[in-house]
Amino acid sequence: MEINKELDKLLKQVEKPARYIGGEIHSAVKNPDQVRLRFGFAFPDTYEIGMSYMGLQLLYSILNQDEDIYCERVFAPAMDMEARMRKAGMDLFTLETKTSVKELDFLGFTLQYELSFTNVVNMLDLGKIPILAAERKEEDPLIIAGGPCAYNPEPLADIVDVFLIGDGEELLPQVVKMRRVGQSKEEYLKEICSLPGVYIPRFYQPEYKEDGTLLRMKRLYEGAPQQIRRALVQDLDGTPFQTEPIVPFIETVHDRAVVETFRGCTRGCRFCQAGMIYRPVRERSLETIRELARKQLDSTGHEELSLLSLSTSDYSRFEELALDLMNTCKERNVSLSLPSLRLDSFSFKVLEEIQGYKKSGLTFAPEAGSQRLRDVINKGITEDDIYRSVREALSLGWNHVKLYFMIGLPTETEADLDGIAQIAKKIKEINYELKGRKGGRFNVTVSVSNFVPKPHTPFQWEGQDTEKSFIQKHDYLSRQLSVKGITFNYHDTEISALEAVFARGDRRLGRALIQAVKLGCKFDGWSEHFNADLWKQAFSDTGIDPAFYNIRRRPYDEALPWDHIDSFVSRDYLIRENEKALKEETTPDCRKECSGCGMNRHAKCMPEDRI
Repeated sequence: MEINKELDKLLKQVEKPARYIGGEIHSAVKNPDQVRLRFGFAFPDTYEIGMSYMGLQLLYSILNQDEDIYCERVFAPAMDMEARMRKAGMDLFTLETKTSVKELDFLGFTLQYELSFTNVVNMLDLGKIPILAAERKEEDPLIIAGGPCAYNPEPLADIVDVFLIGDGEELLPQVVKMRRVGQSKEEYLKEICSLPGVYIPRFYQPEYKEDGTLLRMKRLYEGAPQQIRRALVQDLDGTPFQTEPIVPFIETVHDRAVVETFRGCTRGCRFCQAGMIYRPVRERSLETIRELARKQLDSTGHEELSLLSLSTSDYSRFEELALDLMNTCKERNVSLSLPSLRLDSFSFKVLEEIQGYKKSGLTFAPEAGSQRLRDVINKGITEDDIYRSVREALSLGWNHVKLYFMIGLPTETEADLDGIAQIAKKIKEINYELKGRKGGRFNVTVSVSNFVPKPHTPFQWEGQDTEKSFIQKHDYLSRQLSVKGITFNYHDTEISALEAVFARGDRRLGRALIQAVKLGCKFDGWSEHFNADLWKQAFSDTGIDPAFYNIRRRPYDEALPWDHIDSFVSRDYLIRENEKALKEETTPDCRKECSGCGMNRHAKCMPEDRI
């Protein structure tokens, strides 16, 4: 089929046709006949979400700097477009050349969240690529996957040929370029499997005990490593960063220039996977950040600049950086976004300068309603910190405070839930104290997410609350927070349960995933598309009990499906942190004191003199 001709007809029938046309400023233009390798970077969600992901822009830029490689983009078509593509018999295609994905050498998926897994399967099906790796032939593309969810690759192990674990800036180009003309897939996979960060699932076979728990991961090929060590980029200044990102034709979720100031986090929140798998902290220099920001603004015309990190104000020269970028943005009439700020005095001065009279809501993330539970999760803030920050914010004119909490955390009690309501009500009282009962409109928004135990964290052994328990807690908080001026939001319980199933799942889940897609599941992260009944049927059809994966607490001596993936944070450290959580003991920030997580065996940690 000539995709271009058929596409012209379909674009007149669908929402947001610019999702599917390509040709944006800075998109790569190459002659496919003059490159050796063709790579499809696949984001398993819609264009607006995928084009907001900095990693896509970065790796796309790096791959296309090589004259031998043509990297093109592939996104999940929205429901209306997919229906018309299937009716017309049109394959999933690349944006750059409108090539069917089955004609590529590689199709690489980024796995940013577990609820995108059905879209991975659906996109393969739409591209007429066999879903199971064992059924694909030599002429089919190699399927690669990376991103945070690759740290537990097992639920997709029967589908994906190659997982890349860790930083991709150096590893991905190396893996792609190693494929040679005339080389069989088996020869190629055996050649790359010894590279740090490369996991080839077909070279391993899980063996299970009678009770269904994992016994061990057996190697089927002796050349494959027992442990897959993550790929680590130590020097961010020395790695490429995109200065001419693609400028979308339509508004995306994050429509702005973005510069990553540092990678990693030192705070050690025990529920946070990103804080563990992105260790150690690696900073870009102030000079590099300035230069990258300037070049991106020059090349894109974006009206907003945002800094990216897990905790922006933890950058070691944050004050100097913030003041410098504020001046740069003022000169260019560009707005500056500084997410994830630590709300201290300087940060408020920065926010006051940035937002002026147009003050959007201030966000606090206490995560738990009591100091006891904040110590359990090692959050590192007190109620005094929260109230002091709120007083300062109110005195500077803010009239909307957003609070983020998590429920279902290990050791949680009803008193911890009461604490959530008490914090919200206390903030209302502080507003009255400062402004009086007629002090103008003031609103507190309380948003509650459901705890999901994640691999490679101290809470990876903990069970998740049952759906019934979550619903009861939501109802309880709804009553407690039924107060004028307080808005209460909470996450869908069934979606959180599915996220936990796949976060801690093993290879057997692959058949349930494929069955769910056959039944019609896709875009599971979107509440309007998620269908819990279809998932229940898929699990029933394949004989899988979801509670085995999400609700069950696991003993320390149980083999975990991701144990063969080495994040460089030791198992002993995670156990110690779990034990400290149960004792309500805290661990200091890594910048203040080393807690022996094991990272310093592989990389230089912060501060600079600690190795």
